Amino acid sequence: MTEALLVKEAGAVQAAPASGARSFWRRLRTQRAALAAAVVVALLVLVALAAPLLTALAGQDPNAYHPEAVDSAAGGVPLGSFGGIGAEHWLGVEPGTGRDLFARIVYGARVSLGVALFATVVQLALGVTLGLAAALGNRWVDQAISRFTDVVVALPLMVMALALLAIVPQSVPRPVLIAVVVGLVGWSGTSKVVRAQALALKSLDHVAAARLSGWSTWRIARRELLPSLAAPVITYGALLVPANISVEAALSFLGIGIKPPTPSWGQMITEADTWYATAPTYLLIPASLLFVTVLSLTVLGEGVRVALDPRAESRLKVGAAKARMRKRSSR
Repeated sequence: MTEALLVKEAGAVQAAPASGARSFWRRLRTQRAALAAAVVVALLVLVALAAPLLTALAGQDPNAYHPEAVDSAAGGVPLGSFGGIGAEHWLGVEPGTGRDLFARIVYGARVSLGVALFATVVQLALGVTLGLAAALGNRWVDQAISRFTDVVVALPLMVMALALLAIVPQSVPRPVLIAVVVGLVGWSGTSKVVRAQALALKSLDHVAAARLSGWSTWRIARRELLPSLAAPVITYGALLVPANISVEAALSFLGIGIKPPTPSWGQMITEADTWYATAPTYLLIPASLLFVTVLSLTVLGEGVRVALDPRAESRLKVGAAKARMRKRSSR
């Protein structure tokens, strides 16, 4: 999903007064696809958090080599059917090394989801701060921040990430480093959304009254703007998480992401490039999980967007009513 699409989706949520958590959950419960996606995401997060327990139950270590599980004469192809799947290795083994694939998958979920969530937090923190500063600052501040944001938008994400990863000291843990780099180069969309919404809110009567009452800029932002900005920011954040998972996988595929022996789904897909013909499960399992995760988070993000927009419920009802009328008229 491109950044332009993310901005468009998040911008669709207008800054309306919060209708309360109860109304949000009521609207969210009417969306079966979003609820199913939420269940999948919750299971994935639970698997990531319980990775040590799950590997202990399986009796496997993600970094332990099992040379007896691969055919060294055939170049390291896993022994047995479907990549060595069996009672000992639930998802088979990694070609060449024989490392247990189930253990590396569950630990890879922890790395991939953790990097995406941390990067999203960095992006939202920078984007909200700079977007509010541009909207509440004077003309020169707004112009400076807006032009700087436009420059960041125009920079290729992968090129910037490659350059930053090359100059940052390697003593920093690689997952943390990648999350920070992705956050530093991906905040511009959030800033544009926040600035546009904050400029619209500045013209409202209660914000103007607060300004005339002598409130400081920080107090106006904290008391009047941030509560109304919660809906678009949460929506945009929900859409950023699957995008960041894809970015982490792409960086690993290009060879500048997570380094071995730390497992990640993107790294597994990269290493499976030479094994997909002889051990297709080594590619299919992490690729399928990556696809399901990104799809579930995207559907959940769309559901959150609709649930946070009070007008979305009425639009859905009108659309459903029109569909029923067309179906009746066709009979």
